Amino acid sequence: MNFQSMNKKTKKIALISTGGTIEKTYNAFSGLLDNRVSVLDIMLSQLTLRGVSLNRVQLMNKDSLEMTTRDRELIAFTAEALLESHDGVIVVHGTDTLADSGQMCYERIQKITGPIVFTGAMRPYELRNTDALQNLTEALMAVQILNAGVYVCMHNQVLAFPNVQKDKDHLCFVKDESEKD
Repeated sequence: MNFQSMNKKTKKIALISTGGTIEKTYNAFSGLLDNRVSVLDIMLSQLTLRGVSLNRVQLMNKDSLEMTTRDRELIAFTAEALLESHDGVIVVHGTDTLADSGQMCYERIQKITGPIVFTGAMRPYELRNTDALQNLTEALMAVQILNAGVYVCMHNQVLAFPNVQKDKDHLCFVKDESEKD
């Protein structure tokens, strides 16, 4: 078997953008980083995505601390609907409440038929010392090889929901093994 025959099927991936730190840009008038425009298209243009058909869905552009329960329900509903016609879904999300949205997807989606991978960044894409492109690249790879389920993929690790939390002291995500699945 040659490599080309192993890789013959193009993966249909939906990428939902919700905003968050990864997409924050500098506002010269206020002197603040905020969610004004999406930078995901700029990030994606830097990547070679062979074997992937990407469908971008700009759902919202919010700091995750401003998200409501209704926003999280919309994310879960949209991810579930997109799984009907895609091999996997990536949700680009702010890290402060990413675990809340991932947990809601885990709890609300009746039948998860493919991987739903949450990712984001601790530092905006526009900053020199950012983790944004690494995390997006890792999520694009992970969504192609993971089994059905809800995950967070950042900083060279993949964690499955439920019981995923942000460790604010170490700026990473961890799995709380003390709670039962």
